[in-house]
Amino acid sequence: MGPRDGLQNQSESVPTPVKRELISRLVASGLRRIEVTSFVSPRWIPQLADADDLAASLPRPAGVIFSALVPNERGYQRLRAAGGVAVVATFISASESHNRKNLNCSVADQIERMRPVFERAVAEGIPVRTYVSTVCGCPYEGEVDLGAGVSLARTLADLGASEISLGDTIGVGHPAQVRALVDAVSSEVPLAKIALHLHDTYGRALTNVQAGYEAGVRCFDASVGGLGGCPYAPGASGNVATEDVVALFERAGVATGVDLDVLVDTASWLEAQVLRRELPGRVYRAERGRKRREGS
Repeated sequence: MGPRDGLQNQSESVPTPVKRELISRLVASGLRRIEVTSFVSPRWIPQLADADDLAASLPRPAGVIFSALVPNERGYQRLRAAGGVAVVATFISASESHNRKNLNCSVADQIERMRPVFERAVAEGIPVRTYVSTVCGCPYEGEVDLGAGVSLARTLADLGASEISLGDTIGVGHPAQVRALVDAVSSEVPLAKIALHLHDTYGRALTNVQAGYEAGVRCFDASVGGLGGCPYAPGASGNVATEDVVALFERAGVATGVDLDVLVDTASWLEAQVLRRELPGRVYRAERGRKRREGS
């Protein structure tokens, strides 16, 4: 999620060649699914104003799937014209207030905006991944009813979603809540179609990843260095760090196919040469400290 969710909330815009290098570094680490940008209006997210140019100039590494976010049919048209992206991502909130802040429309209206995207993508053989935000809590409404997320997941599956990513946008979720969420949604949607998108505001993202894994989820969104955050979720921190998730699974004997050293080096490059500020990822900071102590 780093090139899209990780960079969209930065105060400065990262040059297109640097974004391409970030994507290349992530590919080199062994990651095979990378969300590269968002085809939203530059007026809303100027940091991703280069979506068309970036997508058109992406490398084509074998076995790697690039996805990009689209808000509506116009965004889908831009994505298809640019080429280079194999999976479309759409988004909606389980919370009515967050959906209005984020998308300037109701939940029902956003479903109708997404409908032609699904229809075209399904007809053209393009998988559609959909994010359901604020499933564990909303910055404007507080607790979000479990049934709202379940109902949306069912609707999205009926529209043709190939994968539904359940998002704890403000990081308030806890393991019992995550397990209950996965159990409830998987009663309506095949478990293999469920992913988790967890933010680390309260330091529980990794424990929630483990809870999701124990509940049967096998796909977790993450962002190198712990970058990220929603512009319309005040106080929320970044996504769980990719290297933290990789380290968790590798230490537990679950192979990820990802080179942790390359991820750590990528986070170091982002921190020192691109963003010039400290990144929040825990494993990255620990490994950086170890290497400094060892003089490597």
